[in-house]
Amino acid sequence: MKRLSNIITLAAVTLMLTGCGIYNKYAQETPTPADAFGSNEDVKAAIGETSMAQMTWREFFTDPLLQQLIEQVLASNTDLNSARIAVEKSEASLKAAKMAYLPSLFFASQGALSSFDKSPASKTYNLPLQLSVDLDVFGSITNQKRAAKAVVMQAQMQQQAIRSNLIATTAQQYLMLQVLDLQLDILNQTDSLWNKSLETEQALWENGKAYSTAVNQMEASYLSVKTQIADTRRNIRSVENAICKLLAVSPQHIERSRLTPNLSAKGEALQIGVPARMLENRPDIRMANHAMEEAFYNTQAARSAFYPSITLSGTAGWTNDAGIAIVNPGKLLLNAVAQLTQPIFARGKLIANKKIAKLTEEDMQKKYVQTVINAGNEVNEAIADCMTAREKNSYYQRQVQVLREAYTGTHELMDNGKASYIEVLTAQESLLNAQLSQAMNMYKASEAVIALYIALGGGMN
Repeated sequence: MKRLSNIITLAAVTLMLTGCGIYNKYAQETPTPADAFGSNEDVKAAIGETSMAQMTWREFFTDPLLQQLIEQVLASNTDLNSARIAVEKSEASLKAAKMAYLPSLFFASQGALSSFDKSPASKTYNLPLQLSVDLDVFGSITNQKRAAKAVVMQAQMQQQAIRSNLIATTAQQYLMLQVLDLQLDILNQTDSLWNKSLETEQALWENGKAYSTAVNQMEASYLSVKTQIADTRRNIRSVENAICKLLAVSPQHIERSRLTPNLSAKGEALQIGVPARMLENRPDIRMANHAMEEAFYNTQAARSAFYPSITLSGTAGWTNDAGIAIVNPGKLLLNAVAQLTQPIFARGKLIANKKIAKLTEEDMQKKYVQTVINAGNEVNEAIADCMTAREKNSYYQRQVQVLREAYTGTHELMDNGKASYIEVLTAQESLLNAQLSQAMNMYKASEAVIALYIALGGGMN
């Protein structure tokens, strides 16, 4: 008997030692790709010691009307509200996982009425309180709790990602409204100028100094501007409606300020920051890391399923059923049971669960690496857009200047009969296209800076 006791003790100690590894805490070991941003010269020149992502969105977007609009979107957006609810659900699951350490207590009353061979009926009753405790000797509950905590962190990062995207989308839509307002102003000014050109050409035709075809060409160009004005107003309505969808309100006018051309230069004095800092800020990177953490603990829990589970249970209550006789009034009954369950053969279920958990862990590691690569690609694209828009801005400024001078000079020559209407039309259309392109480039520059801000993990605060 003593030898048997020693064998049982040795087996228990061996199981304890082999199970120690399942208590290990998660530590990220998956390496991040080197040069995630790319190795071109533009990226190397932009990388510095500080990061625009460290700015709060209120510091980054200084327009008071835009700040107010972003706050309204964050307060009322349906997707963000759903993300908040998802966080609260995962927190409730985590709370339940933490309480798994506590004993369960049940009141399970029972009454019975029985009669044998038409004898008088006997009445029995049990009024017990049942207590059960699972001893987490091999870390099953612990790993499930840690996995649930990782799920909470993922939900929080998902909420942050939605929040950042909403901030970026709202700012981009707001800027688009400003650009469309600017383009509408340009078109209205062009409408006035071209109307005067048309009147001049009509006067020349009436005096026999121009052909009717010239008047027709002038009128056609003038009407083309009218159609662009109508299209621009319709685009303004579409963007306002898109913002109203973000606000979860019915279509209405969106208040905004006039476009400030210097907004596109916001990123010129800012440095991108070193890659490590960028990776720490981005919610999708952090979410991918917590996904690896969840998979790690699920694997640990799958390993724990191979070890014994120990349950202590007890019952205390009143009963009048003494087994061989009915006692009235009832007496106090106490009962205690310790149970050890060791899986031996579960039809391959435990082995399959462990393999699935390991494969899921490997999949999350691959997805983490891909998330980092995607993040670096976004940063690289945003840098390229910033650099291109900044370079094109000076070209557009000069182009508009020379085309305005060309238009003025050509119009004066036409008034004096020294230039044809074709030359005037060409000058007018070239100037208009350059002005509209310059306005759109201003939007693209601002959009690129916003995209870079979000790609670096900005908008978290």
